[in-house]
Amino acid sequence: MRFNLPRPRQLARNLREVAQSRPETTEEYLEANPEAWARIAEVDPHDAADILEALGAEAAREFIKSLVPEQVARILEEMNDGAAAELLQLLPEVEAAALVGSMDADEAVDVLNKLDDEEVPGLVDKLEPEAATEIERLLAYPRDSAGGLMTTDVASLPHGLTAGEAIEALRRMHETLDDLNYVYVIDDLDRLKGVVSFRDLVFARPGTGLDQAMVPNPVKVSTDADREVVSDLIQRYNLFALPVVDGEDRLLGIVTVDEALEAIQEEASEDMAVMVGAGSEETVRSAVTESIAKRLPWIVVNLALATIVAFTIERQKDVFDDFVVLAALMPVVALLGGNGGAQSLAVVIRSMAINQVPSQMVPKVLLREARIGLAIGVAIAVLAGFMAFIISGGEEKVAVVMAIAVFANLSIATFAGAGIPILLRRLGLDPALASNIFLTFVTDMVGFAGFLVIAGVLL
Repeated sequence: MRFNLPRPRQLARNLREVAQSRPETTEEYLEANPEAWARIAEVDPHDAADILEALGAEAAREFIKSLVPEQVARILEEMNDGAAAELLQLLPEVEAAALVGSMDADEAVDVLNKLDDEEVPGLVDKLEPEAATEIERLLAYPRDSAGGLMTTDVASLPHGLTAGEAIEALRRMHETLDDLNYVYVIDDLDRLKGVVSFRDLVFARPGTGLDQAMVPNPVKVSTDADREVVSDLIQRYNLFALPVVDGEDRLLGIVTVDEALEAIQEEASEDMAVMVGAGSEETVRSAVTESIAKRLPWIVVNLALATIVAFTIERQKDVFDDFVVLAALMPVVALLGGNGGAQSLAVVIRSMAINQVPSQMVPKVLLREARIGLAIGVAIAVLAGFMAFIISGGEEKVAVVMAIAVFANLSIATFAGAGIPILLRRLGLDPALASNIFLTFVTDMVGFAGFLVIAGVLL
């Protein structure tokens, strides 16, 4: 494989694309051209991280041997947290600890949270005291809280400075701080007093005091604020970062918009997983035993609910003796109800995730979904009845049974898709918690058992 591209960034992008489909080809090229790999790692850690993820942990371990620890640390920060943790597990503990110590504390904590609990203390014990103290402090916060999301690298200045003095202080900070979008003003006790954007600070007259240039009482959160609250505030006020304070209003750190976006994506993926009964933190890198332990209980629940459906169907088996065509039509009723319910479920869970379904909105949401279910139910019932009429060879009663069953299942399923997550939230549970399993039970009961009951009455 040859690349006639002198620019390392473009070369990295080409290698990244090839690595997604043919990792062995990329691996062979980098082994034959070590200088290209060294240049990519230096110029673009993000693309280097993508390449190592595609190659896998075993190959990645070999390629990082040629890099200095600071370069590897930057690459680890850009990698998926699970992939970075998997790579650290393949390294000697002393070497892994050196890399963790070279990472930004908040990034290091994200990776450490992906390791087994028993592995973390050993790594932290081998860190420099200052780095260990910072990482231990961040590890103490829940992962889905503002404290767990924040970085302690924050531009803060005492309120007594002038704008000119502040700019000079920021010039000195620039070497160690990446994010200077906002400058936070604190008092002598580190309590947050205000915030001023870097742009406004530059255009302020040099003699203007920070207390005049700042916006007092900025939007802020406590360390225990949920990540949904953090993301909502950043989105609502169009912030690049959100300050995090303790109980005495002392500035501890900031949550950047990048961290908030990642939190939103993680929240959405967790909701999708738990909605079908998988583990909220399960990934393709999770241990097989861990995945089994998280999935198995909900599959058992699913079996128990399916048994109820099967028992109900068995009680109506005589209906098949006279109308065999019902066996072909029955799954269609359940399928249509399942699709309609899933659509409603997805809309409501998404709306709940972004705080669009407060308690006072519940009746309106349920009424809306009920109206949608009734309207769709009528339309599809007519089409399904016509289809049943043709398949049954002109049996009008079969067509009527099919139309009634489809209407009932779509109407009930759409309402259930909205009601199940709302009910779970009312009970103090995660609204997405296995919602799909309970919805399937409802649609199967109406789609299979209800269909046969209707058929038994009308045929």
